[in-house]
Amino acid sequence: MQLNDLYPFPEERKARRRVGRGCASGLGGTSGKGHKGQNARAGGGVRPGFEGGQMPLQRRLPKHGFKNYPFKVTYQAINLDDLVAAFPGVQEITLESIYARGLAKRGCPVKILSRGELESAVSVEAHKFSKAAAEKIEKAGGKAAAFEKDGKAAE
Repeated sequence: MQLNDLYPFPEERKARRRVGRGCASGLGGTSGKGHKGQNARAGGGVRPGFEGGQMPLQRRLPKHGFKNYPFKVTYQAINLDDLVAAFPGVQEITLESIYARGLAKRGCPVKILSRGELESAVSVEAHKFSKAAAEKIEKAGGKAAAFEKDGKAAE
């Protein structure tokens, strides 16, 4: 099968509008733009939301609420099973090695989540740990080193 064999077939596709190709086409003369006016001109028309000079809806409605998106911190979540798969037999997993393996985008804060199990003692460093992940790491005899404590950088 080829791309040109796929449905709909060429004869079933709607033909494009060929404007300005004579009166008989039904789109000659003014080319379907009516007579004169802003929308008949080349480059004419108004921007979306323009209401002819009336105060537009997006300006009539009140602003409301608090937007904190410029300061929102988005963590790259990594599960324990992904860590174990990426670092077999390693005793210490640093943040730099996580970035180097491509598990997280370089410079993004990393949070370790608890899916998966640990068989050996592993020391892991990340910005944050879920409570269950930290418990699993310490239960296996490892150490969970967090850079942040309750949303603030650890000193």
